[in-house]
Amino acid sequence: MAKESFDKEIQFLRMLSLTSGAYNRKQYAKRLGISVHTFDKTQRKLKDIRQSVTDHAAAPEVGSEMTDLVRFQYGESAEPLLLFLFRAKSMKETEIERLSVILHALQDATLTAMELLDACCADLPEELSLPDEKTIRTDLKYLEEVGVIRKEPGGRPYRYALQQDVLTQLTPEEQLELYDFVDMMANTQVPSVQGYLLRDSLKKVITPHFPQEEATEPYIYKYHYYSRILDEAHLYPLLGAIRQRKRVQFQYFSPKKPSSYSSQNTNPNFEREAGGSPNRIIPIEVVYDHQYGRWYVIGYQHRRRFVKFRMEGITQLEELHPVEEEHMQALKKEWAEISRYSWLVDTGHPVTVQARFFHPQDGEHNFILDRVRLQGQWGTITPETDHTFLYEIRVNGITEIKPWLRSFGSSCEILAPLRLREEMIEEWKEIAAYYEPVREDVQLSDDDKAE
Repeated sequence: MAKESFDKEIQFLRMLSLTSGAYNRKQYAKRLGISVHTFDKTQRKLKDIRQSVTDHAAAPEVGSEMTDLVRFQYGESAEPLLLFLFRAKSMKETEIERLSVILHALQDATLTAMELLDACCADLPEELSLPDEKTIRTDLKYLEEVGVIRKEPGGRPYRYALQQDVLTQLTPEEQLELYDFVDMMANTQVPSVQGYLLRDSLKKVITPHFPQEEATEPYIYKYHYYSRILDEAHLYPLLGAIRQRKRVQFQYFSPKKPSSYSSQNTNPNFEREAGGSPNRIIPIEVVYDHQYGRWYVIGYQHRRRFVKFRMEGITQLEELHPVEEEHMQALKKEWAEISRYSWLVDTGHPVTVQARFFHPQDGEHNFILDRVRLQGQWGTITPETDHTFLYEIRVNGITEIKPWLRSFGSSCEILAPLRLREEMIEEWKEIAAYYEPVREDVQLSDDDKAE
């Protein structure tokens, strides 16, 4: 697939989701670093793709503006708007047509590669080139690897059959339970895109057996970080590069920059400098920030040594030549030592953080202690009184742990280091100032006092 075009559409969908369609065309185009004409063309292209992959039940929405589709749908964490792009762009049009014919031919019988080749030659559209035997065997190998088909026992020529145990060996009630499980896991675990696609396939299976309201969306989730879904487009290429020890290069747009994308002009008369910064790294590790829904890639550069990038700013990702295995292992070992005390990916100087946590009121479930045990990583918990306990952890700097400590509000008191305690005091003073009255001489009327 065209990587630049895919990057542009990802950044468009990200901005659309984060702003709920609040920008106008010119504002979107400026933020994306493209012209208004290119913005309009991208929006039309997305609508065409969505129409081609959306179920007929959702057809009335297809004609709506893209901005209207996200404006009032925050409660739908798996909104198809964020997923249809993966369905449409994951493979070429010729591959989609060819695989569809193969799967359709296997619906009623087990067939050999040559029989499937004959089926493709007979059923593919005239405008598409006909495949050869090598292409069909490559398709069968791919479908077998991803679990869609299976090779039947026996000698050559091998026969292939659909892998559809979910349809043939599970009862409708069991299929519904499986759907609920997949729905829950896709919304709470990472990576998630494959889970959403599996969920949509299961939905088509169970819908004929159950009322629509019972079969779909029994839960509403509040953990909706769109980057968690969109940035998975870079996840698998990066994991593949790590496994194969390959360098990668990309254009990076920092979150601090006013633009998140820049079109790549092919006409030499209209060339301009890309808005992002070019980077070339040896990818070492991929890290997910569960608190903010962000993906990070950790890499090595000769000049800057270990560097980290947020995946949402990566565009035009390309693989390069591999490095020696000994060099890769040495870099992984060195990074493991450097990040030993990283709360996430922080590489600051190690510091010991001490905090006092306060239990909830008597009779309430001690969710404070449960949360610290669950999220406190390698920190130690020491009971102090009937109402408090102490928490201590050594981390690489205070930047990443501070938001977590702040999220406990009045249930947490920072004891050390002194700099972190003073910073938290100043932040809470600033927050308290927001809630002070604008005027101190406001007099209430007798009616207001009575109320």
